[in-house]
Amino acid sequence: MAEYQLIKGRPADLSGRLPKEIRCYDLLDELGMEYWHVDHPDAKAYTMEACLKIDEILHAQVVKNLFLTNRQHTDYYLLLMPGDKKFKTKELSSQLGCARLSFGTPEEMEELLDCAPGSASIMGLMNDKADRVRLLVDRDILDSEFIGAHPCINTSSLKLRTAEVFGRYLEAVHHSMTAVTLVGEE
Repeated sequence: MAEYQLIKGRPADLSGRLPKEIRCYDLLDELGMEYWHVDHPDAKAYTMEACLKIDEILHAQVVKNLFLTNRQHTDYYLLLMPGDKKFKTKELSSQLGCARLSFGTPEEMEELLDCAPGSASIMGLMNDKADRVRLLVDRDILDSEFIGAHPCINTSSLKLRTAEVFGRYLEAVHHSMTAVTLVGEE
């Protein structure tokens, strides 16, 4: 893996960056949030293994972001959970009182969060103006001082203060969260 550098604030040069990434930096700056970014264009964070290497640089909670839907594709969820936990559909479904959850389609993720598979993160909620995606957060995430997130693309990562994300940021994007408890064991 190349040598990556954690830099406070937005990138100095925004040329070649997608508008959805720039909108993330703009919002974080507008909210006065403290954040750091690291670019990793040759290590796209498609897998948890790649994320673990990137999170070593971030020194933040590894967050697994799962875009889920019900059987009818009428209710959508963004689940944030520790990267080292296994996702058990039944465990979450019982807490939500729904019969079955599955992964949403790439098209649904693009439409609702403006994120492609592998780049979903809490930052995508800024694009959910109709509030169609319900945020679910494993309680263990809330115990960390910092969390990692993508700025709607998976070639860069952000280090964010957990308290600011679940306070100032969620308030600004008009979303609330539902805390869930996931054991993730057999």
